[in-house]
Amino acid sequence: MDMSLSAKIFLTNTAVTAVAAIVLLLTPVTVSSPAHLREVVIVVAGLSAILVINLLLLRRAFGPLGRLTSVMSDVELLQPGRRVPVYGQEAEIVELTRAFNEMLGRLEAEQQDSVRRSLEAQESERHRVARELHDEVGQSLTAVMLQLDRVSQLASGELREEMAEAREVTRSSLEDVRAIATRLRPEALDDLGLPSALAALTDRVAERTGVRIERRFARQVPDLTPERELVCYRIAQEAVTNALRHSEASTIAVELSATGATLTLTVTDDGKGLEGEAPGSGIQGMRERALIVGAKLQIESSRGVGTTVMLQVSKGGSEV
Repeated sequence: MDMSLSAKIFLTNTAVTAVAAIVLLLTPVTVSSPAHLREVVIVVAGLSAILVINLLLLRRAFGPLGRLTSVMSDVELLQPGRRVPVYGQEAEIVELTRAFNEMLGRLEAEQQDSVRRSLEAQESERHRVARELHDEVGQSLTAVMLQLDRVSQLASGELREEMAEAREVTRSSLEDVRAIATRLRPEALDDLGLPSALAALTDRVAERTGVRIERRFARQVPDLTPERELVCYRIAQEAVTNALRHSEASTIAVELSATGATLTLTVTDDGKGLEGEAPGSGIQGMRERALIVGAKLQIESSRGVGTTVMLQVSKGGSEV
C-alpha cells in the first residue's frame, strides 16, 4: 500500500525520536547540574547525529519533488515529448507527477493546434498576396510595357531613348514583383516538388547575393505531404536567410538525405555563428513549423565556426 508523504514524514521523525530515546535509556549517560564539558560534548554529538539522520531521510522522501521541479523549470513547449518518470511510493508525489505529465500533454496539443492554425492563416495570406501580385500587379506592369513599346515606335530621337529607359525600369519592376511572389509562394514546390523548389531557391539566392551555395540532394527522397514539404522549404528558406543576414557567411551548404521514410534537411554555413545570442523570431518560427508536423529540429552554432540547422521529418509525420 502506498504511503502518503505526510505519513512518511511523521513515521520518519517518530523513528528518529524513538531511536534517540532508546539510546538514552540504554546508555549510562547522565547530565549533571551544572553540566560538565564532556557531557555537553556527548549531548551535542547525539543531537547532531539525530539531525543528520533526519535530514538524510527527509531528503530521500522529498527527492521526487526535486526532480519534478527540475523538469518543470526546463520544459519547452516547442520541444515536446519530455516527461517526468513516475516512480516512488508516496501517493501524493505519484499523483502530482502524473497530473503534471498530463498537463504537459494537453499544453503541447493546444500549442501545436494553435501554431498550425496561425501558420495556415499565414500561408493562406501569402498565397493570396502572391496571386494578386502575379495576376494584378504583374499584368498591369506587362500592359505598361506593351504601351511603352507602342509609344516608342511613334517617338524619335531623345524621346525614344527615354521611352526605352522607362520600359527597362518597368521590366525590372516586373521581375522584382515576380521574385517577391515566388518567395511568398513557391510555384515550383506545388508543381515539381521539394528538391526542385530548393534548387530554384538556392539559384536565386546565389544569383542575387553572390554567395557560394552548395547543393547535395539525394536521388531518392520520401514523398512527403504538401504540408511537410512546405515546412521543409520554409525552414530551409529561413536558415539560408539567417546565414545571409546575420552570420556573414561566404558559403552555404543545403543537403537533402533520406533514411528509410525519414527525410533530413541540413543547412550549414561558415559564418560567425550565433553562440551567446538570444534566439530571434526566425529560429522561433522554424521551431513552430517543425512542431506542427512532429519533426525534430536541431540548431547548433559556435562562435567563429558557423551554424548548422538540421530538420528530420518522417513520411508519416511522427517524431523521429
